[in-house]
Parts: sequence; C-alpha cells; structure tokens
Amino acid sequence: MTNNTTPVFLKTLGRQYYLFSLILLVIAVIINANLQKNFFKPVALNGMLITFLPLILLAMGQVIVIIGGGIDLSVASIVTMVSTILVTRMGAEANHQQVCIALAMGLGAGILAGVLNGFCVAFLRFQPLVTTFATTSIFTGIAVYVLPTPGGAVPRFFMEPLRAKPLEIIMPFWVIFLFLLLWLYLRNTKFGRFLYASGGQPVSAYYSAVPVDWIRFTTYVLSGGLAALAGLSQTMNFGNGSPLVSGDLTMNSIVSVVLGGIPLSGGAGGLVGGVIGGFILIMIQNIISFANVPNWWQTLVKGVIVVFALAGPGIIRVSRRK
Repeated sequence: MTNNTTPVFLKTLGRQYYLFSLILLVIAVIINANLQKNFFKPVALNGMLITFLPLILLAMGQVIVIIGGGIDLSVASIVTMVSTILVTRMGAEANHQQVCIALAMGLGAGILAGVLNGFCVAFLRFQPLVTTFATTSIFTGIAVYVLPTPGGAVPRFFMEPLRAKPLEIIMPFWVIFLFLLLWLYLRNTKFGRFLYASGGQPVSAYYSAVPVDWIRFTTYVLSGGLAALAGLSQTMNFGNGSPLVSGDLTMNSIVSVVLGGIPLSGGAGGLVGGVIGGFILIMIQNIISFANVPNWWQTLVKGVIVVFALAGPGIIRVSRRK
C-alpha cells in the first residue's frame, strides 16, 4: 500500500508547486506567534501588510518575468526612482491635480523602465542578468538626480487610501487579492499559455508560432508596472523618499520566488507561490528580529536559499542518474 500511494503523493506535491511553501509558511507563522505575543492582533497584522506590500508586488512581477524565462535585477531601482519622482513632484501642500500629475509621471516612469528592459532583452537579445544589472545603475542615477538626499513630502490625503479598510479589511489585502484574481484569469488566456511555453521551451514555442519575443517583452513591462506600484505603496507608507532606500528589495523578490517553489529556469509556477514566498521571507525576517539574531544572518540565509535553488535541478538530475 505504501509503495502505491507514495508516488501518487509525490506527483501531487510536484504538480502543486506551492504546497511545500504553504507548509513552510504555517511553520514560520507558528514560530512568529510564539516570539511575538501580539502577532495575531489586527494592528500588528495591518502594519505588517502595509510595510511589506512593496515586496509582495515586486515578487509578483519577478514571478512573471521568471516564468517567461528571464530575471529582473532592476526592480528595486525602479521602486526608488518612482518614489523620488512622486515626492519631488508633489510636496506636502500639493492639491489633487498636482497629485494626479505626479502619479502619472511616477507610474509612467516605472512602465517605461520595464519597456527599456524588455526591449533590450527581447528584441536586442541582450542577456537578462547583465541587462537589468546595467539598467539598475541607470534608474538609480535618475533617482539620485531627482532627489540627491533623503527628503521630500506628500500631502496627508495621499497616504490615507493605503490605510483604508473597505468591508473592515485593510487595503493591501484587497490589492493582493485583486492581482491574484487577475492572474487566475490571465494564465488561462492565450497570453498565459504562451508565457509558460516561452519560458519552458522557447525554441519549440518559436517554431509553434508563439511570439516569444513579444511575450518576453511584455513580462518586463508588467514587472516595471508592478515595481512602480511598489514605489507608490512605499511612498504612501513613509510619506517621503530616498534615492537609496530600496537596496535589498531585488534580492528579496528573487528569494520570495524561490521560497514560493518556483524554479528559476522558467516555464513553471504562478503568482500564488510568489505571494506565499514573500510572506515566508517576511516571517523569517520577523523571526530574526524578535529572536535577536544578528542581521547578517538574513543575508546569509537569502544567499543559501538562492544557491540551493540554482543547484537544485542539477542535484535532482544527478540523483536520478544514480
């Protein structure tokens, strides 16, 4: 009986890529609840969701790019660029018209950054890792030019929507829920099928008349748009900007993807895994903080996670050969 059921269980676990991540999340929540006695209080949960919404949005964008066979190292610099544009184009006394103009400029800048990345990777055939590493310097340079030192301000009414509670549920939850619904629809469309084909078997997809270049281009545009929204949510939370405040977000977004059970090789996974992975990383950071563990452990843990993710497929192949 055991011999018959074990393979079925393993196959099911393999198909539902996020099940192991979900188990890991439950364990992390239990540990956090023991370390932080007010963990389940609405005030603590709401504050955590508001603070880490930018990471969840970046993880979503990174998932889409990785499924399509790429990677985006520029997301943190896009967040910084958008934030600096928003605070410098508003000011504490800005009216609604000025806020709308600043929003258009900030979100437009994030989308254009995604267009630049996508054009270089998809149509000029530049290597994604090198390309987005290079554009990181460009976007960071723009942020420093726009706001050389931390500062700036936004009007109070601009920050209020992030803390609103429609149906007594805080806004960040609705944002995440909405994007998961959109993804559920998108992955069942022609674009969704083309996306997985482009990331999993790009050559076969190309010969099957799949517009691989356009699909890959679109993934970077979507990533840039989500990074722009992350910059918006970060600005709405802190009320000011800094050209260097988002340095760890790129690494965190990639680690979130890995923790969500999504292979970096592309062609598999989904936004659910990225969201779960983001929350796992948040829980790990909370554990390190409340357990008084030195901060350098965070960097070590993230590096080990990425290395194992990269080495995992090779280890599995070697094991199967043996």
